[in-house]
Order: sequence, then C-alpha cells, then structure tokens
Amino acid sequence: MRDLSQLPLVTNSLDTSSRLQLLVLSNGHGEDIIAARIIKELQGLSSPPDIFALPLVGEGRAYQKLNVPCIGKVQAMPSGGFIYMDSRQLMRDLRGGLVQLTWQQIQAVRRWVSSQSKLGNQKAILAVGDIVPLLFAAISGANYAFVGTAKSEYYVRDEMGLLPRKSKSARWENFSGSIYHPWERWLMSRRRCRGVFPRDGLTTEILRKWPIPAFDLGNPMMDGLEPTVTNPRFYSADVEQQEIARPLIVTLLPGSRANEAYANWEVMMMAVSALIASFQARDVVFLGAIAPGLDDSILGQTLQIMGWQPRDQSPIQISDPNCLIFKQKNAYLLLTQQAYNDCLHLGDLAIAMAGTATEQFIGLGKPAIAIPGKGPQYNPAFAEAQSRLLGSSLILVDQPAQVVQVVQHLFKTPDFLHIIADNGVKRMGRPGAAKRIAECLQARFP
Repeated sequence: MRDLSQLPLVTNSLDTSSRLQLLVLSNGHGEDIIAARIIKELQGLSSPPDIFALPLVGEGRAYQKLNVPCIGKVQAMPSGGFIYMDSRQLMRDLRGGLVQLTWQQIQAVRRWVSSQSKLGNQKAILAVGDIVPLLFAAISGANYAFVGTAKSEYYVRDEMGLLPRKSKSARWENFSGSIYHPWERWLMSRRRCRGVFPRDGLTTEILRKWPIPAFDLGNPMMDGLEPTVTNPRFYSADVEQQEIARPLIVTLLPGSRANEAYANWEVMMMAVSALIASFQARDVVFLGAIAPGLDDSILGQTLQIMGWQPRDQSPIQISDPNCLIFKQKNAYLLLTQQAYNDCLHLGDLAIAMAGTATEQFIGLGKPAIAIPGKGPQYNPAFAEAQSRLLGSSLILVDQPAQVVQVVQHLFKTPDFLHIIADNGVKRMGRPGAAKRIAECLQARFP
C-alpha cells in the first residue's frame, strides 16, 4: 500500500468547510474488517464523510477494497498482531521495527489532524480495537469515538456475577470493577470522546457506571453473514424424527494462520474420524471453511492420507462451484474458500480452533466444540478465555476423541440447545450493528 502521508490531502468535495473528515484507526486484521463494515455504511449515508485510514497492524487490505486512502506507513509484523498472547511474538515484532513504526504512525496521525485544521475542515477519529488505537485518537487533538472489539465483561462475569477463576492473578482483570482498566476508562470519558461502542450489552451496562458515552448498538462481527442457502438446525421441534431424515452437518473452523491452521486441521481430522465411527447409521457432512490465504491442496492431501476419496457430488449444495469434495464411508467432506457464510449457517454444530469464526458461528445461536491447539493463537490460554467470553455455547475438550461424547450429549438435551441459541445471540448481538454505529457517528460528530 502506498504511503500517502507526504502527499497533499484531497477531499471529494470542493466545499470542505462543512464536510466531516474522518480518520479510521485499527490494529489487526479482524479490526480492519470491522472498521471496513462501518466505513461501508458511512459511505452509504446521505452526507458521507471523507474517510481516511491508518491500519496500525498489517497492510490494511480491507481498506484497499473500499478505496480508502492510507495516511501513513503500514507494515506487516512477524506476529500478525498476536503479541498479547505470547511474549516471544512481541520480541519478534520489536526486532521487526515495531517501535519505529509506532512512532511514525503517531506522527502521521498528528500531521493529518494538523493539516485538516489548517484547511478549516471538521475532523474526527474512529478508533477500532483496543487501547492502542484509542490512545492514538486521544493524543491526536481531534474528537474521537471508540469501537471496543478486544474486551468484554463476559471475560470476567456473566449476568449472575463474577466468574470463578483458578488463577490469583486473574483478579487483576477486574480489579477496578470493570474489564476496562481506569486508564482506558479515562480515555473513554474525555470530553473529546463522543461515543464508545462496546461489543455487547453487559459491557455497555458496566461502562455506564462512569461518565462514558457508551452505546449498546451491537457487534459488527455479526454483519455480512447472510447465507445463499439455508437448512434447519437439529435442535428444532421433534428433533429425533427430523434428524433421521437428513445428514448431520458439522462445520470445521481450523483458523486462518497458515502453519497453525494446517496443524489444527490434523487434530480436527482425529475428531472427524471418531464422529464417523460413532454415527455409522447416519450420513454426516463436514464443511471445511478454509481461509483464502490457506493452501487447500495441503488440507486435501491430509484427507487423502487418512483415506478420503475425491468425489464430484455431495448431498448438500453450497455457493462454491470450485469446492473440493471427499467421501469416506457414510461421510462427505467439502473444502471451500468461497462459501464461508454458507458453512456457518448450514452447520448444526462446529468443531472450532479459530478466533473470529468461532464467535460468529456461536453468534448464530449454535454450539461449538473447541480443541485447544499449540498456538500461537488458538492455544489453551486463548481457548479458556474464549470459553468465558462465549459461555455455554463453547464447549472445551482436551482430546479430539471427546468430541463424540459432547455431540451425543447435545442430541439428548434439546433444552440445553435452546439455552445455547439464546446465549449466542445475547453475547454476540444481532446483525445491523455497523449501520447503527455509522448513523450514531453521524449524529455525534456535528
């Protein structure tokens, strides 16, 4: 991506005195996608702002797709943004120039604010992610808003109260009465902070105990997930009779980081083999939702080593004519890099070793079974934290073979599945959040 920080800033209108200039800051691939969803809704408003961006981590490809110009230097870090889960990743980033990059980005934000002020423009910043973009926005001198994607009160409590924790150090996560620490709340309570958009209602409720302009408008992670095909779930009425008539559909979510995802795939295949052996009297369809950056031939090779044979047709259809289809005994497995939404909606349950994808699947009201891997992202610590965030909807197992026991239990307890359905929507929110946030921003940035 070009570094536009040294070029004169241009706008889409000759009369910029009454037009808002908005700079969007984000710090991670997932945060970029959330920011892009909000930007798309902002662009659709009757009086859209002129929008610029600065991805603090990575190259900001989500912004490139929307033709949003970048105001400063961008650079992919070795960690891919996962420095908070592994100190070794932080050291790799430091050696890769993290300090120098951060300083250059701070200067770029200040230059942008200063140049817009000289032009007489209204200026504002939207920070998406955690305290890093929030701090950038706070020290910029401009009005700002914050979309908090990284923290949720569900990590430390539910509606009944604080969660029991084994580690004594865990008490520091909530030492001041909120998952957001006093210094973060201070940044959110400044006069120039015009809006805070937490990821769920519980977090919003807690933040409102302080003078923070928090709005419960939902989580943009649940936007843009509409399927092209639909299918009934196995926990509807007359569950046993309905299930005999159709295959069980299991979505596989191995994650998006190349080397880690390939290792996760091998672990998941052990769970898949156990499920096939357990459901010999019934067809099972596995949907492998594979990130575009992964090599599906590597995953396919693993399947063939484990006895799967290529096929031309499957018992269900997805919106990907190029998907790879395999068969083994009474089971089919589809690998797709284009029908992600279909995989989420068609799946009755998921075997998950992913971050965002797991949350989105559960947000649709479905159960996911997680097998902690070796990381750097989906390791035991991450999986345990994710299970607190998602509550009863995410079921952790230690070994792949234990997935069978969980699935059998789910079939026998339809009432529990209804609880899971309600829990997922409560924790992840309903679609449409990006549009609601965009409209609120328009009202809060006069």
